[in-house]
Amino acid sequence: MKIERLLFEDKNIIKDFFPFTFTRPSAELRAGILTFSERWQRLLGITQGSYLTADYLQGKYPYTGVSEEVTLSIYANFLPTPRLLEQLHSLEVGESITYQGRMLAFVGKSITLSSIPPIEWEEPLVLFEKPTDLFTYNDKAIDFDFKLLTQGRTSAPLSPTNGFLGDKADLFIEEGAKVEFATLNCQKGKIYIGKDAEVMEGSHLRGPIALCEHATVNMGAKLYGATTIGPYSKVGGEISNSVIWGYSNKGHDGFLGNSVLGQWCNLGADTNVSNLKNTYNTIQLWDYQKGGYSSSGLQFCGVLMGDHSKTAINTQLNSGTTVGVFANLFSAGFPSKYIPNFAWGASADKYRLDEAFAVAERVMARRGIAFDQKEQDILQWLFDNQ
Repeated sequence: MKIERLLFEDKNIIKDFFPFTFTRPSAELRAGILTFSERWQRLLGITQGSYLTADYLQGKYPYTGVSEEVTLSIYANFLPTPRLLEQLHSLEVGESITYQGRMLAFVGKSITLSSIPPIEWEEPLVLFEKPTDLFTYNDKAIDFDFKLLTQGRTSAPLSPTNGFLGDKADLFIEEGAKVEFATLNCQKGKIYIGKDAEVMEGSHLRGPIALCEHATVNMGAKLYGATTIGPYSKVGGEISNSVIWGYSNKGHDGFLGNSVLGQWCNLGADTNVSNLKNTYNTIQLWDYQKGGYSSSGLQFCGVLMGDHSKTAINTQLNSGTTVGVFANLFSAGFPSKYIPNFAWGASADKYRLDEAFAVAERVMARRGIAFDQKEQDILQWLFDNQ
């Protein structure tokens, strides 16, 4: 029997990961080296993701399975153990796996209740349930992906101009990467340097670090683990325990810690993010479902920034700041800790959509990517409905 494979989520899961899932399914979130979708494609041997997600996202992230076929449907946002992977491959029609009350996987033609009791998984798993988990568990995701991507392969050599501490088995450099006159410390975690990435002179990397393909670390940067720099992103200054997705820039001096930046973001020179309150109290975060602030349960938390958002030079962001999609931040002092989608400075005005689209077109064209109709449709829906 042919079994299709797809990645699913429900409406609550989408809301749990705002502001990042305003513009993508949760399967397209990034932690470690890969997105969850890329990780499962490798684990399951499939060539593309197929998604059950919000209607307005389906144009860009479609369900590509055949509805008449039996499907193995997987909630993507966890790191499977070897034993669980074996269990997934052996599931029969009508069988499912749950973990701590969440459906992880099922086999059937649709998401329907089955007369077969679910398999309650008891082996501990790393489960991502909210945006802050992306940096909180980033060390575990880097370790998982490092093994997945490098097992049985040989790293490119590290240039002798560099300083190195640790076990060379914890360093992997892909072909085409450039690393010169930097220091790399793998004593606390692994370091992965992706294809055609560059680490410029005077930079210091202290693992665990994931530098994805074509990413750039500017001169004199200081990167502490567990940090991911996504594809084609450029970073400088000081970064600690943060996840920066593809095509985003933090190219200048300034501190970023315990944070997540979506795609196409830019932090202006000397933007600084607080990740710890002076009182050392637990940090409050904006709760989209509640429409107010809730405890993050964390003492360290910086900024969560949705796609296409940007800060002006010398911007100061308080600990626990949430920034929506396509916000343009420029103001004196600290802006609000909750910045809605399409915010314009510190005023109540919204970013004009035609101007936002013009900026996106220019920014994406610099990287050779078209601001296509699918992307425009998602942002138009958000502008009209959020």
